Amino acid sequence: MTLRLDDLATRRSVPNMQLEAPGPDEETLKRILAVATRVPDHGKLVPFRFVTITGDAGARLGEAMASHHAALEPDVASGILEKDRLRFTFAPLIITVIGRQVEHAKVPKVEQVLSAGCVAFQLLQAAQAEGFRGCWLTGWAAYDRTVMDWFGLEENENIIGFIHLGTPKINVPERDRPDAMSLVSAFDVSRLPGAV
Repeated sequence: MTLRLDDLATRRSVPNMQLEAPGPDEETLKRILAVATRVPDHGKLVPFRFVTITGDAGARLGEAMASHHAALEPDVASGILEKDRLRFTFAPLIITVIGRQVEHAKVPKVEQVLSAGCVAFQLLQAAQAEGFRGCWLTGWAAYDRTVMDWFGLEENENIIGFIHLGTPKINVPERDRPDAMSLVSAFDVSRLPGAV
């Protein structure tokens, strides 16, 4: 597993419907997860865990999600329900990143959320280093309490994202990216108290 700066500079998401088998095998998944968890984690709280979705579980989850969505929103368009139904059936492996926040005297909850977010992105990077591609999706279901219950989440946990991983069917074109240097400014010391 070797990731070079060029790999990072050309990283892009592959839509979940454009992913297919093969996905990472068990040994590759172990390596990917080991790399994914090497993130900033103030206080060593490990504010994250994973739930994998493979095979028939994706189709069953999609059916349940479509039914739940229809009950929540009776006028929802059939096309949206179909998207719910198929959402977890394309990629051979979906890793649900679960964030967990606890009260801590030195580690604000936002830092715990950011740590879990780093894990989600690091998963994509590690998968790419292993020759796979993917995307990070959320959608309404990531924030729905019933769906969270299906995943066995505690009250202090949330879904950070569904990381869809597999082999791309297409070569995804590059998209416009911001000019990084246009986002940079120097700290203005004149804003400090007592500055002249």
